[in-house]
Amino acid sequence: MKDFWLSCGHHLLDRDEGGGLLVTDDFLKLYLARPELAPPAEACIVERTVHAALLADPRRPVSADELAAIADPDARENWLLMLAFRERLVGHKTLEAAYADLVRGGIGNTPPLFLNQLAHVILRNALDDCRDPLVLRAAELFFRPQRVSLHEGSLVAADEEKITGTSTTPVSPLVSMLGLPAGAEIDVLSDDNADSYWERSDLFDTALDLTAGRSGLAALGKAIEIWIKHILNVDAVIEPLVEVRDVSLIWYVGLDAEGTRIGDMLWKGEELDDAAQASIVGLFRLTFRDPRVVLDKVEGEPIYLILAMTPDKIIRMKPQNLVTGLPIRHLEAVS
Repeated sequence: MKDFWLSCGHHLLDRDEGGGLLVTDDFLKLYLARPELAPPAEACIVERTVHAALLADPRRPVSADELAAIADPDARENWLLMLAFRERLVGHKTLEAAYADLVRGGIGNTPPLFLNQLAHVILRNALDDCRDPLVLRAAELFFRPQRVSLHEGSLVAADEEKITGTSTTPVSPLVSMLGLPAGAEIDVLSDDNADSYWERSDLFDTALDLTAGRSGLAALGKAIEIWIKHILNVDAVIEPLVEVRDVSLIWYVGLDAEGTRIGDMLWKGEELDDAAQASIVGLFRLTFRDPRVVLDKVEGEPIYLILAMTPDKIIRMKPQNLVTGLPIRHLEAVS
């Protein structure tokens, strides 16, 4: 059995009888070992004591008085965010349920990094039986920004962090432990080199062809189907469309902020200018296998999903929109 995405920490988690991920102390310790929370040499004794105590018992309560006694205000803020996030994770039966509750209730001050990490590990669970490297590569869009470029007539997406060669995100403990190199060659994933994905999945150094009518968008559609089934327990069929013409948007979900903006314009009957049309990377038609799950006002109508890039050609997909935006009667995370 081929493994992938080791850096997400999925091997530190357990599964319940329904297939959901159960939080473990070892998984919580990954967050505590992050550079943002590791006390620097000049940290006060309270911060060092709290950190050491949580590494020994990551579910240990931390009082308001302890937090208030941390001298560095930035460290104090980091701990507040981390402990609130920890309480959300341990307060639900599964990580999937915690994620669904988080995005439905409002993300608030939750760092985008934490949200992406949750999507990463939940997708790793959902895709456990997937053996199609194209689908796995397409799923990277859920949690890693992509830079889009036109290459020999094809629309190609590559990992933004790899392309720029810089990252504002400190390296996670697992990435350090795995010894992943900082730089790597970018190859467009194809049938000829697809098998190489398994050994390089944590490098995020493959690019994906997202040209309309090709396999990249179909692979992304499949990844979205799997995500919806895993989080919402609903079977959907997603078809990538080649053209944006005569589309009646009774219901739509933007897969990112730009996609939502374009959907809003179309829903209002506004004409898309050239720039807006050029920003659309993918348009998908979604139908549910069981029409009874759909809200009455949308019954019989297709739902459209819109993926777009920013003016600087970045895709920042928001998979949480699929959890909050679909017109289905019940919205329950896997448990």
